[in-house]
Amino acid sequence: MQAIMQEEWNGPDSVRLVETPDPHPAPTEVRIRVHAAGVNPVDYYTSRGLAYNRVLELPFIHGWDVAGVVDEIGYGVSRFQVGDRVFGMPWFPRQAGGYAEFATAPSRHFATMPGGVSFAEAAALPLAGLTAWQMLVDVAHIATGQRVLVSAAAGGVGHLAVQIAKACGAYVIGTARAAKHDFVRALGADEVVDYTATPVHEVVSDVDVVIQMFGGDAGREALNCLRPNGILVSAQAAWTPGLAERANELNVEAHDYLVEPDATGLEAVADLVAEGKVKVHIAAEYPLSEAAQALQAISNGRTSGKIVLTAV
Repeated sequence: MQAIMQEEWNGPDSVRLVETPDPHPAPTEVRIRVHAAGVNPVDYYTSRGLAYNRVLELPFIHGWDVAGVVDEIGYGVSRFQVGDRVFGMPWFPRQAGGYAEFATAPSRHFATMPGGVSFAEAAALPLAGLTAWQMLVDVAHIATGQRVLVSAAAGGVGHLAVQIAKACGAYVIGTARAAKHDFVRALGADEVVDYTATPVHEVVSDVDVVIQMFGGDAGREALNCLRPNGILVSAQAAWTPGLAERANELNVEAHDYLVEPDATGLEAVADLVAEGKVKVHIAAEYPLSEAAQALQAISNGRTSGKIVLTAV
């Protein structure tokens, strides 16, 4: 099969389209003929050796977001049959090999694709959708009527977190550059704050939940937006020294977080998509052969929604 291989920790310049043996499923696994694969910022950072090189060994096949059709089933699998359309985020943060013609993983790392969506849309959902769902529902235990602040609200995770929070009955405040405010409002945000014009904690306060996608000073300062005993869930806690200590000083909670494969969460996100409450936005599509360009395109952190590889 064809696959995108990372050969050195040298960013997009060291990825190559190669021929490699077809994988086959072990017991409890399925093989997916990949029709589309999502591209995420973590893919770019991983290509530079800045993310999960501790659990990845060179060379490795890129990609964690996949959507496609089950074409082979391992012993013991009961969730799917050959021909089922599925999507998932298998193995994260270990190699999943999504940037390829085939990928294998445990069947419970996948869910049935929601009806009415394309393979590209389904491939854009798993990592970002699961991140948003798990942060809001599993960690923060979001409730109807709560005030929720979503940072980077136009991004891959953020634009889905805004919609999921609204579907859960929250009042949502999003942060984004001014040029993206109309986009974030169209997602359902009740307020949008330009984080480049004014420090967010100076204009937003008394929120119940903060979904924090930035680390460093911004990650710590976001604690000031919370009411007493409010909850901040940080996807960048590892890059935010002193977060827990500062949270304790302010009488609020700070949780570190990393997304995990989760069929139940995928099914919940799929239900919201099927009900029309969540829609993924695709900023650009690239063929598999242009994976390096796709990785470079997502590197600046300015993408609205998701980038996807198609014709995999």
